[in-house]
Amino acid sequence: MKQLVDIHTILSTWQDMEDVHEYPDAASEKLNMALHMVYDNAADDIDTQILNNMLAYTWKFWHVDRNLADIEEDDLVDWVDHLMANWDDIESEDESNG
Repeated sequence: MKQLVDIHTILSTWQDMEDVHEYPDAASEKLNMALHMVYDNAADDIDTQILNNMLAYTWKFWHVDRNLADIEEDDLVDWVDHLMANWDDIESEDESNG
């Protein structure tokens, strides 16, 4: 159940981003935008563990992308759409890569 997941516990701050990004405020804003998109696009009856895994994957994927601050919102929308449509494959691949 989606409402049992508190999105605010996974949102980033500029301090989380300053080790990787030249513009940590902008990078944090984009990561948080992506996290909110994942949460908002998840079905209301999604298993909480699956949603938490999706959010953790989103954090892991985007936190290290040095171009995050420059990503357009439309590109994030496309990425989230891809994530939602292909989650089973992405999760299997992520698990096999450790």
